[in-house]
Amino acid sequence: MKSKLDLEIDIIPGIGPKKKTVYYKRGIKTIKDLLMHYPMRYEDRRHFKKIADVHFEEKVCIEGKIISVDVKKPKKNMVILRICIYDNTQKAFLTVFNNPYIQSQLTIGRTIKAYGTAKRINGICNISAPEIDFDNYSKKTGIIYPVYPLTRGLFNDEIIKSIKWILQSLNIKELEYLNSKYRQQLRLCELDDAIKNIHFPKDPLLIKVAKFRLVFDEFFLLNIGLSSIKHGLVKEPGIKHESSEETKSKIEAFVEELPFELTKAQSKVMQEIIDDMASDKPMQRLVQGDVGSGKTVIAMIAAYYAYINGYQCALMAPTEILAKQHYNNFLDIFKNTNAEIRLLTGSTTAKSKRTVYEELLNGSCDIVIGTHALIEDKVKFNNLSLVITDEQHRFGVRQRSKLLLKNHLTVDMLVMTATPIPRTLAFILHGDLDISVIDQMPSGRKPIKTFASKKQEANKVYDFAKQEIALGRQIYIVCPLIEESENLDIQAANELFEKLSESVFKGYKLALLHGKMKAQEKQEIMDAFSSGRIDILISTTVIEVGVNVPNSSVMIIQDAQRFGLSQLHQLRGRVGRGEYQSYCVLLYEGKNKYIEQRMKIMQNSNDGFEISQKDLELRGPGEYFGTRQHGLDNFKLADISKHISILNLAKDFADEVMSEDPELKNEENKAIKIELDKRFNKFMG
Repeated sequence: MKSKLDLEIDIIPGIGPKKKTVYYKRGIKTIKDLLMHYPMRYEDRRHFKKIADVHFEEKVCIEGKIISVDVKKPKKNMVILRICIYDNTQKAFLTVFNNPYIQSQLTIGRTIKAYGTAKRINGICNISAPEIDFDNYSKKTGIIYPVYPLTRGLFNDEIIKSIKWILQSLNIKELEYLNSKYRQQLRLCELDDAIKNIHFPKDPLLIKVAKFRLVFDEFFLLNIGLSSIKHGLVKEPGIKHESSEETKSKIEAFVEELPFELTKAQSKVMQEIIDDMASDKPMQRLVQGDVGSGKTVIAMIAAYYAYINGYQCALMAPTEILAKQHYNNFLDIFKNTNAEIRLLTGSTTAKSKRTVYEELLNGSCDIVIGTHALIEDKVKFNNLSLVITDEQHRFGVRQRSKLLLKNHLTVDMLVMTATPIPRTLAFILHGDLDISVIDQMPSGRKPIKTFASKKQEANKVYDFAKQEIALGRQIYIVCPLIEESENLDIQAANELFEKLSESVFKGYKLALLHGKMKAQEKQEIMDAFSSGRIDILISTTVIEVGVNVPNSSVMIIQDAQRFGLSQLHQLRGRVGRGEYQSYCVLLYEGKNKYIEQRMKIMQNSNDGFEISQKDLELRGPGEYFGTRQHGLDNFKLADISKHISILNLAKDFADEVMSEDPELKNEENKAIKIELDKRFNKFMG
């Protein structure tokens, strides 16, 4: 039987079709959704001040007796009430606009309570548009008042009224999914108490207790959900790749023919992957490596292992530019094999797509490299055994799973990311994956020299860029990040392109690249840059990931103070990929210590893992997860940087539960399983 808490919000008195639509815009569809729409802050209105003690511009609660009411109608449909009150110390004036309900309640001598921002006008206390209670009522004064995230057409008092109705009319105790033994072990309050106190706390301490429980729930359900995915996949039969001496010698020969020697870290990770693929359990592995550490070659070796076993491999990249780059690199490395490699992206012609579909289905295509086009329903494989996704954060768990389901057996999955995450966090955030780390750079690679300069010194930086161009090198200039709008990013890039083309770099070959361009146009620009026909590429952050032009030696980042350290490091990694000394110049403005500290970190370190740790400490988790497709996007209260101890507690408890009861079949865990099924789908959507 469906719980009343799962019913739509229009069962609440006062929520009709129009208001229901407004709630929907905030993602609030059910009673439970509304209960989980938590206050974003609180106003402590518990204490009343004597009017004589009220300061200028102070938010305050006052009360007194009504001694006069002045009604003015300056224009049609406008009524202004000026209420004079007295509290035995001084009088005060309350100004109320267009409120017929208040007007009908005003009687001389009645007690009135008001909350608002006080001003002193000629020494007299005035509060404009106050929130008001009468007599002994405490709906807006004398309480800790919750303030909710709103949208157009949705008002704070409406939310308060609706949530109060739920708490008074429905049984929210049924939301509890942790038994008393677990709650006692973890020192958690009951869930219904947490919900009541997060919305209507009597004391600030109760907010802390409630938040602790609700934050724990968010972390726990994500961790146990990821563990369940991993357990579910491991339980399925996987594909066991042949690991004979002949196979090993073929892999050794393939590695021997590579144009470079593998580092010890690469060799270690390669062996971990081969061991996984030789097992009959499906591989679920994340390979983390800093920019330029050589993750792609590991993906190639894994693809070759699948190929010599007679299986197909699919590699999915986040952008067409990167997919094309991978395709060309694979063609080069696999040139001495008979592997048939194809490219499949959104801009592949309809005729070529049909050919690739046919080759994948009949098995004549061994390796396919593409973008989201690979997860379309039309794409069917003959004998897929390995899925590789590049830059994991850009693909949700569901998108990865869609590729994994394109075979009758559970295929092996390899996830490659150059976005370093502090190792302690990585094990928590990727609970559905085993983790390998390439923590060593190829020998002979010159560290990128990084400099930070004030924007006023931009012309000196541009002169240096000209010197590099004279040596035959190429330059990237990345435009400021404007988080509110991609269109503003593009506008800024356009303006900089026009300005530099007509002034400092007049006579040089410049090009502009941004995310709104058509895929073919972007590819043509990148091809021209890669082949040396463009001196300077001005771009938005579309070149952040994976683009490889060995001849580029200078990365100039405009307004570097607007970027997170991890993103600055990713952008910097577009240079330093060839034999030449490379440079990154951070043009910034602002004098505060925080900016200076961040610029210093970038100048002193080329280690992505160290930088990511500093970034997390300085900025919180947004740089990694704020716009990424991960369950962390959907947290209501949890914040990794603030709640790391609760995160560890939740992770440890999830591990304990799953180790003892991986399918959550035991009586004490059945409620966890039900809650997981309901809420984890939202986390991973």
